[in-house]
Amino acid sequence: MADAYHHGNLRAAVLAKAAELIESEGPYSFSLRSLAADLGVSHTAPRHHFGSREGVLNALAVEGFGELAERLRAARAEGGGLLDAGVAYVGFAVDRPGHFQVMFAPRLLDDGDAELVAARGSAFAELTGGVDTLQDRGIAVEDSAAAVVAGWAIVHGIATLALNGNLDTSGVRALFADTDLLTITRRSAGLLFGPSSDRESS
Repeated sequence: MADAYHHGNLRAAVLAKAAELIESEGPYSFSLRSLAADLGVSHTAPRHHFGSREGVLNALAVEGFGELAERLRAARAEGGGLLDAGVAYVGFAVDRPGHFQVMFAPRLLDDGDAELVAARGSAFAELTGGVDTLQDRGIAVEDSAAAVVAGWAIVHGIATLALNGNLDTSGVRALFADTDLLTITRRSAGLLFGPSSDRESS
C-alpha cells in the first residue's frame, strides 16, 4: 500500500484520511504522525506534499471551500434562491464534517495562503450573491449586509448544532414531525427568507 502511495496518490490519501480523523477527533487533536501510521507510510511522507501539519489543514480547507462553492453555485443555477443555497450549505457540512470543522478553525490555518484566500472568497461570493435573489422573489432587503450575516448565522448554526449532537440531545430535533436535517433547515431558514424555489413551492 505504501508503494502505491509513493506512485502518485499519497496526496489524495492524506487528505481523505485527515478528513476522517478530524471528523472523529476534531481538528485540534490532528497529528501527521498518527495520520502517517494509519496510512502505513513514514511519518515524513506527508510532509513531502504538504510541508507541515498546517499545510495539510490548509489543503483540506481549500478542498472544502471549493466543493462548498460548487454546491452553492449549483443550487442557484438550478433556479434556487438564498434558502436553497442555505440548505446546500448544511448538506455540505453533513457530508463533509471533517472539512467543515477545519474550514472554520482560522487559528489552525495560514491566512496568508493565496490558494486558501481565493477558495474561501469564491465560496462566500456565492453565499452573499444569494441575497440578490431575494429581491427577485419579492422579498424586500433593506440591509443586504445584515441579510448575509443573518442567513449565514442560521445555516451555520444549524449545521454546527447537528454535527455537535446538540440538536438531538436538546430534544429540539424531536419537535419536528419530519426530523430530516435538510427539511428542518428549509423550514427554519424559510421563516427569515421566505419559500424555497418556485419549482418546489408550487
